[in-house]
Amino acid sequence: MASRIKRTMLSPISLMPEMVGNFITRFGSKRLKEELCGELTDKFLELLLGGMDLAFTLSSGYRKNIEGFEGRYLFRTVDNLVSASAIFKDGNMHVHEDSIDNWDVKITFKNASALRAFLFSQNQDILNSLLANEVEVDGNLNYIYKFGFMARDLGRRLGVL
Repeated sequence: MASRIKRTMLSPISLMPEMVGNFITRFGSKRLKEELCGELTDKFLELLLGGMDLAFTLSSGYRKNIEGFEGRYLFRTVDNLVSASAIFKDGNMHVHEDSIDNWDVKITFKNASALRAFLFSQNQDILNSLLANEVEVDGNLNYIYKFGFMARDLGRRLGVL
C-alpha cells in the first residue's frame, strides 16, 4: 500500500462515505484516467499500480478486494524496459519498481496497449491475447482474473469504464 506516512494521513478518509474516497481517488489518479481514455504510454503500468494503491488506502469498499488475499505479481515487457511487481499480503498492497524472483504469476506483455487490452477487455479474453502473442502468462491464471477484476473496478470508480 502507500507509504506509512501517506497511509496514516489518508486512512481516516476511508471511514467517510465511499463516494468521498472515490472522489479523492479520481482526483489523485488523474494521469491514470488520461492514460485509460487516451493513448497509452509506458507509464500505464506505474500509474495503474499507483492508482490501485491510492484506492486501497482511501476506499474501504475497494480494499475489500484484497482482504485475505495473498499474491505476488511480476509485470514486464518483452524487452524488459518496463518492469514492476505488486505484492498483496495482510490486506496491503506493496508496489516495487523492479522484478521479484518468487512470483505467483508473471505477465509479459508486448506493450502498454496489449496490457490494457488484456486487463480491461469486457470478457477478459485471455485466450485471444495469448494467441495473438501480445501477452504471455506464467503461473496461476486465477491471479490474472483477480487483478483484472480489481483493475476494472478501479476504472469504474474513476468513471472511465
